[in-house]
Amino acid sequence: MLLQYGLLFLASFGAATILPFYSEILLIAQLRDGLNPYALWFFASLGNTLGAGVNWWLGERLVQYADRRWFPARKSDLERAQRWFNRYGRWTLLMTWLPVGGDALTVIGGMMRVPALSFFFLVGLGKSVRYALLIAGYQAL
Repeated sequence: MLLQYGLLFLASFGAATILPFYSEILLIAQLRDGLNPYALWFFASLGNTLGAGVNWWLGERLVQYADRRWFPARKSDLERAQRWFNRYGRWTLLMTWLPVGGDALTVIGGMMRVPALSFFFLVGLGKSVRYALLIAGYQAL
């Protein structure tokens, strides 16, 4: 049984990075199989939050190479994202659970040098609420 929770942790971790993983399908399947919803919530939330930390770290490290030709974002796009982040602030990290743009926010958080404690608190809160709502929605069916 611990293996199943570990698998959800890994899927959730991968889903938060730039890799194409989806943890929701596995989470729903494990709920259907009768696994403990509180444990599933914990492992999914923890894995997804720590996976977002990889993006934060990448953003923090890779921003120094923004002037290189191989850098994946144009300088104008990078400046626009930074202006947007400065306008709305670190509270945007609560939106990292969004399926579109959420991962980019975690990278931008690293590029903007958001302190780790603030980053992990806000990202963890947003992602934990998302998984809680997903579990509650499934159980309500």
